[in-house]
Amino acid sequence: MTIDAADMRILCALQQHGQLSKIKLSELVNLSPTPCWIRFNRLKEAGLIRGYHADISLDKIVNVSKVIVTISLKGHQKSAFERFEAYIEQVDEIIECIATGGGMDYVLKVVAPSLSAFQQVVEELLSAELGIERYMTYISTRDIKSTQPKLACLMAESGN
Repeated sequence: MTIDAADMRILCALQQHGQLSKIKLSELVNLSPTPCWIRFNRLKEAGLIRGYHADISLDKIVNVSKVIVTISLKGHQKSAFERFEAYIEQVDEIIECIATGGGMDYVLKVVAPSLSAFQQVVEELLSAELGIERYMTYISTRDIKSTQPKLACLMAESGN
């Protein structure tokens, strides 16, 4: 799918403001409402807009344990990765999972109500026989920065 400057303005406006009305979006991106909405729907149908969410200050609501976990699998066959990733998708406490190259295969961000609840998540991971060779945990002591990358900056850097 080719993305032009008007599409970029729509995506940037949505990233900055979240879900917008047809009129407000068209005003922000300087397009008339109907063409703007047609473009918006095309971007959404193409899967470029995955959804909308509120950035909730979790620490002001509930005390939780945040843990970063690095994992290395025993086997590096496609089926081993697929089995592990399918399992991870089902665990609510695992809020992020990225595959990495180098020493570890995955980095997980886990949020649980307590360290004992986190330990239960780890024990279930190990019991599921996912081929985990080793893992390391890092307890988060405080959040310094957590943001989404600014699409406009990324696109400017790539020359698009």
